Amino acid sequence: MAQVKASIVGVNGYTPDYILTNKELENLVDTSDEWISTRTGIKERHILKEPGKATSDMAVEAVKGLLQKTGTNPEEIELTICGTVTPDTVFPDTANTINLKIGASNAFGFDVNAACSGFLFSLSTGARFIESGRYKKVLVVGADMMSSIVNYEDRTTCILFGDGAGAVLLEASENGYGLEDEILRGDGSGRDFLIMKAGGSLNPPSADTVARKEHYVYQDGRPVFKAAVKGMTNTVQEVMQRNQLSAQDIDWLVPHQANNRILTSVADALGFPMDKVMVNIHKYGNTTAATIPLCLWEWENQLKKGDKLILTAFGGGFTWGATYLTWAYDS
Repeated sequence: MAQVKASIVGVNGYTPDYILTNKELENLVDTSDEWISTRTGIKERHILKEPGKATSDMAVEAVKGLLQKTGTNPEEIELTICGTVTPDTVFPDTANTINLKIGASNAFGFDVNAACSGFLFSLSTGARFIESGRYKKVLVVGADMMSSIVNYEDRTTCILFGDGAGAVLLEASENGYGLEDEILRGDGSGRDFLIMKAGGSLNPPSADTVARKEHYVYQDGRPVFKAAVKGMTNTVQEVMQRNQLSAQDIDWLVPHQANNRILTSVADALGFPMDKVMVNIHKYGNTTAATIPLCLWEWENQLKKGDKLILTAFGGGFTWGATYLTWAYDS
């Protein structure tokens, strides 16, 4: 009996209306448009400014459009997995809040905290539920409101991050296309290089942790850069070798949008021409778990049934990996 494959049957994205440009950041911290553009490739990022809105609200907008595009009733959804490091609340989880807001009354849900690898890890997890044969429709969401944990007095991090959400719908493949293979990795020894130091059980919130500004994202850029290039390059190479693929066989490389220098370094190491690499970091910055689905959403019209894609990401923890899939539909 042929193995059941999980396939992406639709994708949609959402970014907030407010655009924070490099020029505006020049008024907040000691930086410049040229400095940011040269070192990161970022020109602007979208920020959720509406009072009372949070990560789930961006995810809901992405999911509503996805359900409409695929002709799916919310009550048909059986499971929602949300990759995020900026949940609405520590608990309950954001996935179940999404289900409530979209009317997915027959679904259960949970969050995956793998930082920038959150969507990749969530996609793999969702695929297992489809492949088991027990579930027919699974939502996988990558969403982060990074502006809620960014210190806009820290020029090393505030220039990088934006807010956004992307979502895909997984179903059992009807044409043999879908998720083919993945290699996922983690190394806890990298935790101190990319971390939010307070807010968990190790350092619960207190007046002191707030005063020390430990509820913002902290990053030591140099070791993160090196580990990201190495991790993404190695896992992409591994998954290609395991599936007897070359760069010429792959139609699109879809990397996490962390930094343009990281993207080009990975592409060069793998022998991918940049016209086969999805890059939109200049418009959105690093939206963490949302970067890969936002790329798929923007490039959806260019994707053809049977196209070979490799998705790759690297995040705090450290977490990283690569997923090989064949695109299941023509736009």
